[in-house]
Amino acid sequence: MLATTSRTLLRSSGRTAIQALVARGISSPVSSSIGIRSNSTTTKKIFPTSHFHKSHQVAHKSAVPIIDDHIRGDYNSSSVIEGADACSKAGISNLGINGPSTIYKNQTFEELFQHEVANNEGKVAHTRDTFTVDTGKFTGRSPKDKWIVKNIGSESDANIDWGNVNQPTSPEVFDELYEKAVNHFNTLDKAYVFDGFCGANPNSQRKIRFVHEMAWQQHFVTNMFIRANDESDLDGFEPDFTVINACSQVDEDWERHGLNSEVAVVFNVEKKCAVIFGTWYGGENKKGIFSLMNYWLPMQGQFPMHCSANVGKAGDSALFFGLSGTGKTTLSADPNRALIGDDEHGWDDQGVFNFEGGCYAKTINLTEKTEPDIYRAVKKDAMLENVALKGDDNEPDYFDTSKTENGRVSYPIFHIDNYHEPQMAGHPKNIIFLSCDAFGVLPPIAKLTPEQAMYHFISGYTAKVAGTERGVTEPTATFSACFGAAFLTLHPTRYAELLKEKLEKHNAQAWIVNSGWSGGAYGIGERMSIKTTRACVNYILDGKIEDTTWEKDPVFGWEIPASIPDVDSSVLRPKNTWPDASQYDEAEKKLANMYVDNFEKYRVGDVDYSQFGPKL
Repeated sequence: MLATTSRTLLRSSGRTAIQALVARGISSPVSSSIGIRSNSTTTKKIFPTSHFHKSHQVAHKSAVPIIDDHIRGDYNSSSVIEGADACSKAGISNLGINGPSTIYKNQTFEELFQHEVANNEGKVAHTRDTFTVDTGKFTGRSPKDKWIVKNIGSESDANIDWGNVNQPTSPEVFDELYEKAVNHFNTLDKAYVFDGFCGANPNSQRKIRFVHEMAWQQHFVTNMFIRANDESDLDGFEPDFTVINACSQVDEDWERHGLNSEVAVVFNVEKKCAVIFGTWYGGENKKGIFSLMNYWLPMQGQFPMHCSANVGKAGDSALFFGLSGTGKTTLSADPNRALIGDDEHGWDDQGVFNFEGGCYAKTINLTEKTEPDIYRAVKKDAMLENVALKGDDNEPDYFDTSKTENGRVSYPIFHIDNYHEPQMAGHPKNIIFLSCDAFGVLPPIAKLTPEQAMYHFISGYTAKVAGTERGVTEPTATFSACFGAAFLTLHPTRYAELLKEKLEKHNAQAWIVNSGWSGGAYGIGERMSIKTTRACVNYILDGKIEDTTWEKDPVFGWEIPASIPDVDSSVLRPKNTWPDASQYDEAEKKLANMYVDNFEKYRVGDVDYSQFGPKL
């Protein structure tokens, strides 16, 4: 058992025995001349409607990243509760969990690192001073194993869009699984409890409690959710929702329960609780809460979004919609703009706000040259998931995808040099729909009318990228409503109506950006380079694109720019990149037909937005 006085020891010594064994020489911090915060003082540089947080700069060729101990030390609501009444004091006895006599609650980053090493829960990548875990056969979400309890006659019963995404199960099944999870935790001597928050906007913020078996799981949610600064932030904490993660257990009775496998991720909206069985994948923790925010916020007239967001020095925020693998994390991490968040946001009458307190980025082929912000975020307190290691120092090998192409790193948002400390910003000027086009038909950039924006938001065309979901081994063309159908608890048109309201009220411009294939379909053409996609996005955000000339696409109706600096003009017109123009015409017609067929189910309401789709 780790000492209960570890917080005091860490503050006084600054280095533990375990640290000494695994560390490989952290460089001294270098003060930033443009920063607003340093180790010794806190100052703020105010821009017209926003301000940046700039942590310590890292040299481009730095072998070992620098960690800002002052910032990470801001988060300390840690406690170790021991004794027969530990569960009661930790607030989990009301769940029926009374067995563990030691509860590690809201451990600091340093304490979690000690636990992970002492518990042998993974390995330390010594050159990065980063803990790494292997989640077994589940290296992505398991969407067919996600269930929501259908409480007949309840508010959720009346509003949830029941079907393949929101699969219904019965209260009786949930009660059995809940009891099974509780019974399992009652066999343990210790447990990890995290109390945190989802949503930076106080008007819609939710209090979330996680109960975990292992330290690395608490580390994951500590990275991903909004952390309490100190114990006073948790005074009177009563969770709006609780997740009991019994990932080491499986549902042996899944067939009797009418489920799809021994894996079960089950949410009960009315009981404000979820249970997880059989999957160790960290993403199940965060995506489940995102689905709940997609239920809660529209009830308040707020718009929940599966997007990343950043903001410029003039306060000009931008949104990047897209599924996993389309580039929303990479493209929003911009050295010239402040990052609000990389995955989940809300949009209300004040502007946009982050749901999370961290980022969850793909690591496939990660290099400092192509994705410097993410590469440098892999340092102490980050956590690598399903990333291959090499050499005696366990150096991460981002090019080895033998385990999965969905290797990930989670890290607190302050690991990004340019992060927007308030985690809220004004109304967006630009909205970018990212598509990973597996057919090689879409241009790298296209301008949309407001009506076309509605059509393409509802369509949500992209490709499922290998490894992001169980069973997906290569990119497959798909339509995912609102660029996040897997997380929509209400009917897609509910979210589309909220987007329409925001577009009209705030005069935002929508764009399509294709981060997928050019010169042919997957297997024939080549994937757009990050450099090309970044150049298109930069041209949008700096406002210079408005000065270019445009050409209307005869099939899709959107407008394509005549030229963009640093982008081959032939690439802007996909047909020009194909060896055989007739084959492109055939592929374009095929994709256009897919759009039309997919949209049939959305031809409801006062306006038929199908008229703003492709013309055959």
